[in-house]
Amino acid sequence: MSTEASPSHRAPATSPSGQATTGHPPLPAHTAGGPRSPFRSIGTAKGAATVYGVHGAAGRTHWKCFAGRRQLDSATEAVEWASIPPRGLSGEHRHTRTEEIYLILRGRGEFLFNGSPHRVGPGSLALTAPGNVHGLRNTADTDLDWWVIETLAPATHTVLSTPDHMHPGVPAMGNPVIFDLFKDRTVRTDGVFTGPLRQVDVVELEAGQRTVLGAPDAEVAVFVHSGDGRATADAATVDLSRDTCFTLAAGTSTAVHALTPLRLLVVTLALRQHSAEAS
Repeated sequence: MSTEASPSHRAPATSPSGQATTGHPPLPAHTAGGPRSPFRSIGTAKGAATVYGVHGAAGRTHWKCFAGRRQLDSATEAVEWASIPPRGLSGEHRHTRTEEIYLILRGRGEFLFNGSPHRVGPGSLALTAPGNVHGLRNTADTDLDWWVIETLAPATHTVLSTPDHMHPGVPAMGNPVIFDLFKDRTVRTDGVFTGPLRQVDVVELEAGQRTVLGAPDAEVAVFVHSGDGRATADAATVDLSRDTCFTLAAGTSTAVHALTPLRLLVVTLALRQHSAEAS
């Protein structure tokens, strides 16, 4: 019999419509005569594209987009997975309009922030606000994999939604903000980000445990770091395994059952009106 996970394993209570881009077949945003499906996108890292010269760097990067503006209602640009081979580089580039997280899944390397290297490994969570330059270098003999979520800063969202609005300019460079998510368990982005990406959590379940993910006023992006399980919502069921990613609509929830020890990475993406009220 399944046991309920402790409250600390739950996604925060306050924590983009179209087809999924990867892995599992897409679920409809609406079922005939029925309510909207909670799952906005579902995918895996299998079949990732090979891209050369990312951000001006020599060499290749494996890349997969799980969801973007057409799948999500929050001001989220993209939910992606990326990987570079040993000694590879994802080139340094300046962020002028978006806020972005790099969450290291496997491997070791250096997060390059405004020209300075910072060692990172599994669980390292790097926050990059507009005005800053970042990149990632693989310093090890194995692939370096990471999860990427890029969201629009409020000023950028206003420019895109209001044609006659002028962008206020790019903020000055800041200091590196890097957390150990596997140690800290929950990371709030207050004081660094001003857009929809509010919180990042790690949720760990033992085999047979279950938890419920979802938020009333935010979309939720979930990545399976390790283990196997099943997510069920309404009449839809998603099999979970390593490197599976799905997003949930705001105001919906899914029950997650762990078949083996399961580690989930959970990101809270507040809706536009919630972002505007908090900024």
